[in-house]
Amino acid sequence: MLLTITYEGENTQNLGFLLHKNPDRSQQFELNFGKAYVFYTEVSNERTTAALLLDIDSIDLARGKLGSKDGGLFDYVNDRPYASTSFMSTAISRVFGTAMIGRCDKKQELADTPLKLTACIYSLKDGGDTELAKQLFEPLGYTVQTERTHLDERFLEWGVSPYIDLTISGTVKLSELLNHIYVLIPVFDRQKHYYISEDEIEKLLKHGEGWLAEHPYKEKIAYRYFSAKKSYARKAIDILLDDEDIEKDTEKPETVEKEAHTPLNTMRLNAVRDAVLVSGATSVIDLGCGECRLTSLLLNEQQIRKVTACDVSVNVLEKAAERLHLDRMQSYRKNKLTLMQASLTYKDKRFEGYDCACVVEVIEHIEPMRISAFERSVFEFASPKTVILTTPNKEYNTNYQFLQSDKLRHNDHRFEWTRAEFKAWTEYICEKFGYTCEISGIGDCDEIYGTPTQMGVFTKNG
Repeated sequence: MLLTITYEGENTQNLGFLLHKNPDRSQQFELNFGKAYVFYTEVSNERTTAALLLDIDSIDLARGKLGSKDGGLFDYVNDRPYASTSFMSTAISRVFGTAMIGRCDKKQELADTPLKLTACIYSLKDGGDTELAKQLFEPLGYTVQTERTHLDERFLEWGVSPYIDLTISGTVKLSELLNHIYVLIPVFDRQKHYYISEDEIEKLLKHGEGWLAEHPYKEKIAYRYFSAKKSYARKAIDILLDDEDIEKDTEKPETVEKEAHTPLNTMRLNAVRDAVLVSGATSVIDLGCGECRLTSLLLNEQQIRKVTACDVSVNVLEKAAERLHLDRMQSYRKNKLTLMQASLTYKDKRFEGYDCACVVEVIEHIEPMRISAFERSVFEFASPKTVILTTPNKEYNTNYQFLQSDKLRHNDHRFEWTRAEFKAWTEYICEKFGYTCEISGIGDCDEIYGTPTQMGVFTKNG
């Protein structure tokens, strides 16, 4: 696993100062997954190249340590020692951490200066996506070259390798180059070789500061960076979009009056809250409450005197309690609130007696065979005066670059409805359980495919 960085110009041996690594000797670093070596392949006044080489111990990884979760033969036969992955990103932050933040006490002026730099990253796995490298690096000002070989020159029918050797060249600060590489290597690999927590969002935003919010493929970057944690990707994108609008407004405060972008989830929750208030409800049950973002909004409303947040997962409710700061919540809010563990597909008397039930982005997570049980639980047995339900509009998915054709918006979605399918379902509910329904859209409207979210407000007859 190899990365090289070349500096061309005058007095290029100063690359050693910028990287905090002496060109006159090689250095070795112990990592959790193997060893890293830094050495220089060439040093002169006009051209200097530093190399970072990783020696991954695949056998050690297979013995119940970091990265060993696949089991079986894969733990012993894999591309980890050779393909540039998140292991390389981890090594960059460990070995070149000071250079990444742009600090160089002996040559700070040089560290703050854009330099003519070239980086070569070997064996990046792009899966045959020939445009990916250009999409990621060209918007950052780099000249991009890739080299791909056949799997076997003797058997051309086997096709080409899913790996590329990538060369990027540009005039950038060294710290910028390192942060670009750090973030974008896992975007190729679509895999993190360590436990992912929500702290990883902050890490992405930190290393993407100053460039990621303006990147035309920021959504693709976030979803591939968090390929196994789509919820983290959505949070990161929401923050990036907010930051982008703030920056644009700050750049031209006198000449530009730009309507601030509102993340889809914020628009969705606000629309549901407004619908609750319009219904006149004073008691609400949030079915499938998740992190209790809607619940938190409802607790702020004087009209609402009782809010119950319900989810099937105890762990989710515990995290929701932490997010709501239940232990130090103001008494007037705390007195309104009840947290409840329950399944939406079973009759539960605790669901009864509420003016309004909210089901926000929940129904698509239910197995189709269980939908009828959900319908009876909510509309027949609980039977609130108002039910407010939101769900994705499948047709709108064509606007998301990260989604392949016919793929659902979330790995846990069991289905997604088109607008016609959603309308047909609401009509069925109204006829069977005695409701009327008003359908509306939430989010930016595509002339052909409609809005990303569709909302139905059901009102009980009589």
